[in-house]
Amino acid sequence: MTDSSANLIRKQILDLVAAYYQQAHASRPFVPGQTRLQYAGRVYDERELVAAVEAVLDFWLTAGPRAEAFEQRLAEYIGLRHALAVNSGSSANLVALAALCSHRLERPLQPGDEVITPAVGFPTTVAPIVQNGLVPVFVDCRLGTYNLDPAQLEPALSDRTRALFFAHTLGNPVEMEPVMEFARTHGLYVIEDTCDALGSTYDDQMVGTFGDLATLSFYPAHHITTGEGGAVVTDDPLLARIARSVRDWGRDCWCNHDSPPEGACGRRFEWEIPGLDEPYDHRYLFVEIGYNLKLTDIQAAIGLAQLDKLPDFIAARKRNFARLYEGLKPYEEFLILPTWSERADPSWFAFPITVRPGAPFTRRDLTIWLERRNIETRLLFAGNIVRQPGYRHIEHRTVGDLPNSDLVLRSTFFVGVYPGLDDVHIAYVLEAFADFFGCAT
Repeated sequence: MTDSSANLIRKQILDLVAAYYQQAHASRPFVPGQTRLQYAGRVYDERELVAAVEAVLDFWLTAGPRAEAFEQRLAEYIGLRHALAVNSGSSANLVALAALCSHRLERPLQPGDEVITPAVGFPTTVAPIVQNGLVPVFVDCRLGTYNLDPAQLEPALSDRTRALFFAHTLGNPVEMEPVMEFARTHGLYVIEDTCDALGSTYDDQMVGTFGDLATLSFYPAHHITTGEGGAVVTDDPLLARIARSVRDWGRDCWCNHDSPPEGACGRRFEWEIPGLDEPYDHRYLFVEIGYNLKLTDIQAAIGLAQLDKLPDFIAARKRNFARLYEGLKPYEEFLILPTWSERADPSWFAFPITVRPGAPFTRRDLTIWLERRNIETRLLFAGNIVRQPGYRHIEHRTVGDLPNSDLVLRSTFFVGVYPGLDDVHIAYVLEAFADFFGCAT
């Protein structure tokens, strides 16, 4: 078969994929009360399907040219020099924390060192701390923002404190000025979990660019999706190299898909291992305890198509959030609505709500009411993670009794603002709240 024949068949396949999307994947009409109104989900069109199928036709099954292009565009968007695509946001957190434990750093984290982290969050922000033999020190959150309370940082400090690891909860930026001042004063590493916050800014600076490392997730619920997927971003060349090694089995080699036979370093077969009397192949020189956590080219192809839509996705999230906020303000006697810094411009992941203590109903009452009307709700992740069965017995410290985190555990939930929702959907959500408060009060 000639190249021209193959190209013609390829075009026919991709044209059929686009047509297939219109028949099989195009959105269905929304029927209030019957159509499931999700809190989040994939927002895509024929471009993602075509991109994925095109990658399959090239049959580059691992990380290849599309993964490299995705990393480059992601780094450019965030404004950092390095982005490393991985297979999930959870893996991104693991890679980022493990990178700070590398013996190649002048001040690596050591087993028994303490990492300050909020008690409210997703478990995979905490899990890498435990998995690397470090000790989490839990601080309380501020109600409304659900971010760590900067006032608790000094009380959390000890002579073993070495790092801060925190999320910008549901896309709401942490108060970065006092946090970074505290970190600089005490010489602490900072990892920002921005898995929920792609596109959020603080003082017009993208979150994820303040600390030493930051992480992203591309799970379908997040701002863009590759299915499973995530990334580690940093401006530090050494941390980027270490993180890449941790992601890529622990090997030192940084060759990519088009590196020459002698390697990107130009001396692939000239590396030394102590005690070995001949040079060793750099591709099999292992300098870190690593994993295989790469993103595939097929996923990256979808991610590239999603990045084109990211500005519109962010605008839709902000628009949906604003409508919900205005519509729910009449119920502030019973509900704690979200708050955010005047210096922040959140790219919202969701709309958090806390039922006030003393309200004549419970969170369960309200969420069941919404769910029975086919409006999805979710709790604010682990709530107070110290009370979760898998984390109750880990070695840790807490600052005080974490009363706000306990309230989140009992009384906080969120509803969606993702770009798959429009004004009709938001109006239906607000109508359901109005009906509830008409009955509840």
